[in-house]
Amino acid sequence: MSVKRIGIFGSTGSIGTQALEVIAANKNLFCASILTAQNNHELLIKQAVEFKPDVVVIGDEKKYALVKEALANTNVKVMAGEHAIEEAAGMDCYDMMLAAIVGYAGLKPTLKAIDAAKPIALANKETLVVAGEIVMQKAVEKNVGIIPVDSEHSAIFQCLVGEGKNKIEKIILTASGGPFRGKKPNFLVNVKRDHALQHPNWSMGAKITIDSATLMNKGLEMIEAKWLFNLKPEQIQVVIHPQSIIHSMIMFEDGSIKAQMGLPDMKLPIQYAMAFPYRIENNFPRYDFRKPDTLNFEEPDVKTFRNLILATNALVQGGNMPCILNAANEIAVFAFLRNRIGFLDITEMVERTINKIPFIANPTLEELFVSDGEARNFAASLVEL
Repeated sequence: MSVKRIGIFGSTGSIGTQALEVIAANKNLFCASILTAQNNHELLIKQAVEFKPDVVVIGDEKKYALVKEALANTNVKVMAGEHAIEEAAGMDCYDMMLAAIVGYAGLKPTLKAIDAAKPIALANKETLVVAGEIVMQKAVEKNVGIIPVDSEHSAIFQCLVGEGKNKIEKIILTASGGPFRGKKPNFLVNVKRDHALQHPNWSMGAKITIDSATLMNKGLEMIEAKWLFNLKPEQIQVVIHPQSIIHSMIMFEDGSIKAQMGLPDMKLPIQYAMAFPYRIENNFPRYDFRKPDTLNFEEPDVKTFRNLILATNALVQGGNMPCILNAANEIAVFAFLRNRIGFLDITEMVERTINKIPFIANPTLEELFVSDGEARNFAASLVEL
């Protein structure tokens, strides 16, 4: 392999920082050529000094001068603002985008990268939740590969290697169940931010950790899987697997099941996506079958964790409904993380929003942008942010 230039869009978040660890351990294979962040200018500066990218972008334009001054004695090009992030995505100075911007904000840069024929290592599931049909169609037109970084979708992707002519009966997405597995509403009504951020298995960013606790993350993953793997809703199943050792499975039409296993460590799917089609050596911890866990599976409690039902309904309904669902959820999680609403209010806000915003069966990209804005405004009206 020649050195692959990685553009890390969202370099200061959980995925971005772990990707830089992978790059630091494999300098003969990867380099970071673009780094972007929204607000964390201090970490972005530190990363730029260490990895010497061609370009850094700080989304918050008020912090441009701080970043520019700190990197004045380097050859790093400094840019600022939302449009600058999109502009960087269209540049020629990188070979692969690691799409790690959190939430809806990752959509436009990813579309720009596809237009520039850049392969995508996709860690931003919301891009496909919001505009899966449009994104995947554009990727096909531009002959751009999209390699998933989510551990569950990476598992499915890995299990499909060499199976191109074999029909999938269904895929099984595994979920840890989060920190509140087995809890009932009378417990969840008192849940606070810090408690919800204590995931039992994974080290992730705040937004995805809350989504895991509400099971919305698994619902969003179902929608993402539909587009990534060209599936019908009835081909996608979710099971609770508390140990997070089996990351997901495929059942083929002959009844055979393939599973991808490993310890819960996001650096593995990040490395796999960046190095694909090669597997490269690392020193990540290994699962030891001489000291095996008992691997359990159970049905998700959708009566308590209704976000999974709301997401499943959006998956089946299609159109702009997943976009509305995602927008409402982002606002609700934002409010919960700032202690403005309770844990159970997240689901209520999402449900009220999807019942309010008009449904569009075959939305254009512009109509999706409008639906996103309408959903955010309505959800925000339900709480004092």
